[in-house]
Amino acid sequence: MRIAENVEGVPAPQLRPYVKRYVGYHYRGFAPGVHLGLPSSELTVVISFEEPTLVALTPGAPPTGYAALASGLTLAPAFIHHDGTQFGVQLGLTPAGARALFGMPAAALAAAVLPLSLDALTDRLRTGTWRERFALLDAALTRRLDPAEPAAELAYAWQRILCSGGGLRVGDLAAETGWSRRTLCARFTAEFGVGPKDALRIARFDRSQRLMRQPHRPALAEIAATCGYYDQAHLAREWREFAGVAPSRWPQVEELPILPSHEAAAAATLEA
Repeated sequence: MRIAENVEGVPAPQLRPYVKRYVGYHYRGFAPGVHLGLPSSELTVVISFEEPTLVALTPGAPPTGYAALASGLTLAPAFIHHDGTQFGVQLGLTPAGARALFGMPAAALAAAVLPLSLDALTDRLRTGTWRERFALLDAALTRRLDPAEPAAELAYAWQRILCSGGGLRVGDLAAETGWSRRTLCARFTAEFGVGPKDALRIARFDRSQRLMRQPHRPALAEIAATCGYYDQAHLAREWREFAGVAPSRWPQVEELPILPSHEAAAAATLEA
């Protein structure tokens, strides 16, 4: 029997500045292959309920297995090997979540995959409904929550980038913070692991992939214009760097179903 289940949960109110969403997933009965983990403006935590998640950061490299993992901002895809079955939960964190939940800046997770020791929590998550699993996550994350924000200027710069969808100039962003461009770039990179120019690129790419997941996907030229790319060729170049494939090829090379993004219709949405 083939299963393709994707269930989104909303974290408890006290967690929402740090955890954007829970996404439960269960795929079974598909052909073995390699799923592309695309760059995002969210940090990622993945907890597997069955076999370890097999991740490689370069194509063709042997993957490493993780029962639970955390990864930060990156400009390249992760290659997630699977045997046709994946069962677990993914958490989308804000950069502030890295400090609040792990006691480190988001930069410590940038372009890397780090193991997490969550065995006791994973054992409890394996059974029950998705609503019950999300409630367990709420309780576990709230217990370890230690709110710690970056400098106000950095928090402002990050939110401005997200709200603009990547449609800002770095010089204008620096002026808004009251810092020089050099100071902004240095402080921003030390906190987030990427510079503000690359963060703007990630925000544009994030927006483009959400549009690519729409059931009635717009034309690539329309996506390029909507997301602030110069033209369709610019969109294609960014996709080749960020995803390893052209946007027109992505639906064909993706081994698992491309489900709608959180802004489109999910299989189900639960208030946790």
